Amino acid sequence: MKKLAVLGLAIILGTCSCFGWGFKKDSAKDFDNEGKGYVGTLPDISKNYKTSDPKSTKPLFEESKDFNSADEIKPVPRDNPAFVNIILKDNKTSPYLNDINEILPQLENLLLCIENRDSVQLFNAKAFFFTKTAEYLRNKYEGQPESSYVSFQKLMELSTYTNSVATLRAEAEKYRPYMAYAGAGYLYNDNVIDQQLEYLRTEIEDTIVVLKEAH
Repeated sequence: MKKLAVLGLAIILGTCSCFGWGFKKDSAKDFDNEGKGYVGTLPDISKNYKTSDPKSTKPLFEESKDFNSADEIKPVPRDNPAFVNIILKDNKTSPYLNDINEILPQLENLLLCIENRDSVQLFNAKAFFFTKTAEYLRNKYEGQPESSYVSFQKLMELSTYTNSVATLRAEAEKYRPYMAYAGAGYLYNDNVIDQQLEYLRTEIEDTIVVLKEAH
């Protein structure tokens, strides 16, 4: 029994020594003595793994060809009344009414000037501004349908009379100190001028009403 145990131990030790000697022998071949490191052949592990090519992804939205091209842009629906009236919101006010709206403040300022009995110079300045605007409108709408409107004719008549009163007041300031109230001097009498201003005030008020009704 003791001999069998000794024999088995000898076999085991012999096997281990052979394995260790084979390892050392192979290791000596695989390493370079000059210090370059391991120079043996590594096992090929690429055959055990399969690489996968990246898949191309499809965009969520289709590409728009020639996005900035005029052929790709839908035309504006100008024939659609809903688009024209709501989106574009065309100006429904005619040029004539726009001109009336601009001249109304001039008449109101001139009226206020008469009521406040402002100086001749201030009155004539406002009167000149109004009559020049009226002259512009006369030339603008001459021969046009607007020239037959009651508001237009009323405005032209008022312009002519305003110019007459402004001229009268300017002449009175210039000539009255040198003329008697009799004869031609009578036109420059304060009472006469006041009557003319009062008549002009009434005409301005009537014209303002007519112009506002033209809307």
